[in-house]
Amino acid sequence: MQIETPPSEKPYEKPEGERRGLVIVNTGDGKGKSTAAFGLAFRATGRGKAVKVFQFMKVPSARFGEHRLADQVGLAVEGLGDGFSWKSRDLEHSAQLARDGWAKASAAILSGEYFLVVLDEVTYPLIYGWLPLQDVLDTLARRPKDVHVCLTGRRCPQEIIDVADTVTEMKLIKHAFQAGIPAQRGIED
Repeated sequence: MQIETPPSEKPYEKPEGERRGLVIVNTGDGKGKSTAAFGLAFRATGRGKAVKVFQFMKVPSARFGEHRLADQVGLAVEGLGDGFSWKSRDLEHSAQLARDGWAKASAAILSGEYFLVVLDEVTYPLIYGWLPLQDVLDTLARRPKDVHVCLTGRRCPQEIIDVADTVTEMKLIKHAFQAGIPAQRGIED
């Protein structure tokens, strides 16, 4: 580790542009994409903002830690899927759930009712060909100017990265699962 001297001056100038809704992408092979998106959702909820989270791969009955806290603070989370593809008994049904879910998510974004809409794990139905990429791009382009949208998932299409305002790639360095350690409640679920 190299020791650094703390900055003595602010390392940036305050931006002069207008405040507006952002497109935020959390992608990459590392852990933390959904966790970061939920952090945004809880932050906005804590500020009294209207937030909706759509989870494209989680089942509607999912009760992970984020769902339990979301219930406590009044954050709306909706599972749209039937689990990951290797658990699906009918991939066409999974694809239809994604399309039906996208109709709900797109309507929520375009309604202007929400300060932030999270599209958790939306990249999977996109890269599986279950959702038309152009529909997502059109919704992002047509959203009301004050609506923020956060998209998560591995292998985010470049076309979404190109229109996004902020893109973070979570890079896998090391993961406990690779060492044979199972998912830990409260950490991964």
